[in-house]
Amino acid sequence: MNTSNPFFRPSLHPTEDASQHRYIHVVGSKVFIDDRPADTEWNCLFLGMHGDTACWGIDVPKGEDPAYGADYDLRSLYGMVSEAEWAMAGRAVQLVEWSRTHRFCGRCGTQTRMADNDRAFVCPSCALMSFPRLAPAIITLVTRGEGDDEQALLARGAQFPVPMFSCLAGFVEAGENLEQAVVREVEEEVGLAVESVQYVGSQPWPFPHSIMLGFRARWVSGDIVCDPAEIAEAHWYSRDDLPMIPPGISIARRLIDDWVFRRYQ
Repeated sequence: MNTSNPFFRPSLHPTEDASQHRYIHVVGSKVFIDDRPADTEWNCLFLGMHGDTACWGIDVPKGEDPAYGADYDLRSLYGMVSEAEWAMAGRAVQLVEWSRTHRFCGRCGTQTRMADNDRAFVCPSCALMSFPRLAPAIITLVTRGEGDDEQALLARGAQFPVPMFSCLAGFVEAGENLEQAVVREVEEEVGLAVESVQYVGSQPWPFPHSIMLGFRARWVSGDIVCDPAEIAEAHWYSRDDLPMIPPGISIARRLIDDWVFRRYQ
């Protein structure tokens, strides 16, 4: 594969200069990346271009895993392939699952078809269009203090299988903007008031179909009171006394690392 362009570019159709093809086989929620095309009867979705390589997502039917098999889920795959290949694998998993669950119209039950000029399924009966689901979620590093005395709030989720601490996160509700979501989630999860909400960056998060929007915020008032349904424990930490934190796959790690190494202005 020509990797002179390090970025994976999502699109509806291959470009005219596509000289190679790459296939991401999706078996359940596991994947493998290969140059061999799928069985012609399997559902094949175009994902986008990586340099001059056209990338395709293949929905491998249940029980028909090819002999060369899918060994990795997306979390395991991270670090084993390039960032571009991981991005297209995540897109493949999301689009294949979307195609599996939108074969019939949610309004009238008619079998859908793929739209001609949109990434959407369209109902031939009532014209309802169903686009891939994308759930925006905010993730926030809350800090207090100044200089060497500055501390960051890190929390352990109630569902975390290991004692790992991370930033606070949650989905954006209908009718609110991103900054309002940050303020609400922090107050709901740990009972603190924050201000100076600052956008940092974003990350596609295909677990299963989110976009993570990273923020920083400053503590204003309140003591930590955890919502036990969401947060097992939360504490303030200094830069030289951090607990176990997320691996490099997540934007949470970027937020924490940027704070530790004082990359913020």
